[in-house]
Amino acid sequence: MQFAAKILSNARISPGYWRIRLTAPREFACARPGQFVMARIGGGIDPLLRRPLAVFNLGAQASAEGPQAWFEMLYRVVGKGTGLLSTLREGDAIDILGPLGKGFDLGGGDEDGGEKLLVGGGIGLAPLHLLARELVKRRSPVRLFAGGRARDDLLCLAEFEGLGVECHCATEDGSFGVRGLVTAALDRHLDALEGKATLYACGPDGMLRALARIAAERSLPCQVSLEAHMACGVGACLGCVAAGRRHSPQTPDYRCICTEGPVFEASELKWDI
Repeated sequence: MQFAAKILSNARISPGYWRIRLTAPREFACARPGQFVMARIGGGIDPLLRRPLAVFNLGAQASAEGPQAWFEMLYRVVGKGTGLLSTLREGDAIDILGPLGKGFDLGGGDEDGGEKLLVGGGIGLAPLHLLARELVKRRSPVRLFAGGRARDDLLCLAEFEGLGVECHCATEDGSFGVRGLVTAALDRHLDALEGKATLYACGPDGMLRALARIAAERSLPCQVSLEAHMACGVGACLGCVAAGRRHSPQTPDYRCICTEGPVFEASELKWDI
């Protein structure tokens, strides 16, 4: 769908991080955890390209015309586009294309995978909230492992806890939770875990590489949501690709992140390049 979304709120939630709520058509309620939108920010040609942003949450609220569907996104101000987005206020409108991409596969419930372990780094926490909400609805045991450089990078933990999700936090500077990498905290939990687990993750490439290795060594199913610069978001430009597991100079194997992903089974991708 392409639609004009009116801003309901746009607030800073942590230094450099913002949370925006926008109106949406009723049909947007079909968005799956892990899907994203392409947002056109500004009415001119600068910035030229839309910005890909993960769907953080969905809902509806009362309005004069009846129930109004809305969705939320988290974003980090890193350049001109997101900087401009942070200046917009309630009542402003932006053009949205979405929901797009392939989301997380939720499976059949906890009986097929034991604990559901969500791993997010920084803004990578954004697509995990809607995932946690849906898994909790299915009565799956859910834990979140949130990591960042410092406390300011751990976003919306209260929202996860409000769902009944147990949060384990790690910061590289030790300002919150345990000191170190979130993958190390996950590894320690898996050492003590009795039973099966399924991993879901979004975050920086280094974190996902480490997680893919952990999953392979422990023979655990693992789904990763890749972060990438995107030009079109619909597979037309082929500008956002990831190497598949059979990739080599002789036999290229590339996966289009915006249409075949952004969520992939970690075992489908080639991490050692």
